[in-house]
Amino acid sequence: MKILKFGGTSLENAGRIDRVTTIIRNLLQSKEQIAVVVSAFGGVTDLLIQAAKKAAIGDGRYSELEQQIEDRHVHLIRELITVQNQSHALAHIIRQLNDLHDVLHGVFLVRELSARVLDFIMSFGERLSAFIVAEVLKEKNITAQFLDARQLIKTNDRFGQAQVLWPDTLANIQQYFQKQNALQVITGFIASTLKNETTTLGRSGSDYTASIIGAALNAQEIQIWSDVNGVMTADPRQVPEAFTLPRLTYEEAMELSHFGAQVIHPRTMQPALDKKIPIRIKNTLNAKHPGTVISAQANAWPYPIKAISSLDAIALVSVIGSGMIGVTGIAGRIFTALAREGINIILISQASSEHSICFGVLPASATPARKALERELKLELMEKTVNKIQVENDLSVIAVVGEKMRRTRGIAGRAFSALGHSGINIVAIAQGSSELNISLVVEQKDLTAALQAIHKEFFNLQQETSR
Repeated sequence: MKILKFGGTSLENAGRIDRVTTIIRNLLQSKEQIAVVVSAFGGVTDLLIQAAKKAAIGDGRYSELEQQIEDRHVHLIRELITVQNQSHALAHIIRQLNDLHDVLHGVFLVRELSARVLDFIMSFGERLSAFIVAEVLKEKNITAQFLDARQLIKTNDRFGQAQVLWPDTLANIQQYFQKQNALQVITGFIASTLKNETTTLGRSGSDYTASIIGAALNAQEIQIWSDVNGVMTADPRQVPEAFTLPRLTYEEAMELSHFGAQVIHPRTMQPALDKKIPIRIKNTLNAKHPGTVISAQANAWPYPIKAISSLDAIALVSVIGSGMIGVTGIAGRIFTALAREGINIILISQASSEHSICFGVLPASATPARKALERELKLELMEKTVNKIQVENDLSVIAVVGEKMRRTRGIAGRAFSALGHSGINIVAIAQGSSELNISLVVEQKDLTAALQAIHKEFFNLQQETSR
């Protein structure tokens, strides 16, 4: 079996929904055994969140957003389903929209929006889209069945970022699919607690749903369909010469994702990685393109690196002091203090002399990080064991990633040389012991030039074959 997940951009309008259902029909005609996971229609989840937040502050204009959501779904039914078959679909959608109205009106009245209620409101996006896609498939004479993933995927009650209860979830999925013959069209992103309270799976939740179901069913492949031909060697908006990668390892994909590439969230990959199920990134608008396969196996590759990714905006926080040299526990206290504040660290770099430790965070976390460290290291700052805690803004981080880097000398030198020849200063460097990734911090104004310089250095085929 193959699990196909279609994202919001693949379901943005009637034309794209028709394209998606044609892809599904063609696979079924080729005797492929598949199940389909869908996201909310493009932009709908954002509208639901905006409506909920407006209702929570007593802004009556939430009803305008609610009307946009209704108009969009009703219009799609009328565009995609013949008149004689519309009544059933419209009746179901109107019932769902009435439920949404009741919840939003309740939020408006009490002026309160808990994480639990927001999860329930957000769930309407996938519940509406999956139902409509199933109905459109029926219109094309495909035996399809809408499946609410809340029946199968069980989580804890950490609303907004629920953690999967694996034994219950795997048993539910396996038992359910043993009894089904129809094509299942499954809601992505949403799940439920053991008390049947609606939860959501957080960032890339629909991809995660596909991975969970794929792992439970030992799928042959998990396909993530979007509007790109796969993972590219760099962001094509900044590096026009970037091209599609045929293959990535799970580890390479995780590194690229961590540093900003729109690949697939590492958490999504974990169930597939555990079962060694390949993940293929495909383009709904160019279905014949093979896309990028993410798997345990590296492919033959003529270049010394696999790809470059970047985070456009980071801040660098540095803890500097000669009194830190040889002092046990300073690093542990620094990172414990940051963890208490829920601050995510993007990269870490430490001088070999132990005179300074610097780490990258998102710009919004820079001031909270500095304040947390000033509290934690108050005595050290008074005694001058720590001289200062410094924040540098307007920086970007570039990650040079590839399995082949472990066995190739001179990668770092070539990257530094390429930047040097382009007059670009490196603010900080970090490299893990795996040698899978070299991270370089540069000034934000130099990011595009830096990406282009590194890409040209490593992806000039004529240059590589002559080395």
